[in-house]
Amino acid sequence: GSEAASEQGQEEEAEDRLREHMDSLLDKSAKTRQAALQSLRLAMSSRTLSEFLLERRLTLADSLEKCLKKGKGEEQALAGTVLTLLCLQMGSGPEGEEVFRSLKPLLVSVLTDGMASPSARQSCATALGMCCYIAAADLE
Repeated sequence: GSEAASEQGQEEEAEDRLREHMDSLLDKSAKTRQAALQSLRLAMSSRTLSEFLLERRLTLADSLEKCLKKGKGEEQALAGTVLTLLCLQMGSGPEGEEVFRSLKPLLVSVLTDGMASPSARQSCATALGMCCYIAAADLE
């Protein structure tokens, strides 16, 4: 019994940290946003968080949209990576498709922006390809 309680406590602690990172994506400081993106990337690439993310996907997608629009270079590249991981976590169902559909125009915009950094463009190209493969309902 105590092992299960300990495990649940760790899970709640991890979810609290994830919520803090998601809140930090809206910070004024680019360094704070980048650190939050890096933490989210690490968390999302090391654990299955689909249940936690399911109810927060639109909030997270909105925050990633802001990072892609207002951020520069490294922040845009990290946002593209986190978006790819979000699509992977959501899977091929309607939730993943919804996230992809909402951010696809922005990914294309950064990808085709000659002034965007190469790392941001590469990350958005990867996100576009992966999310399209996983979550696009429209075959074209």
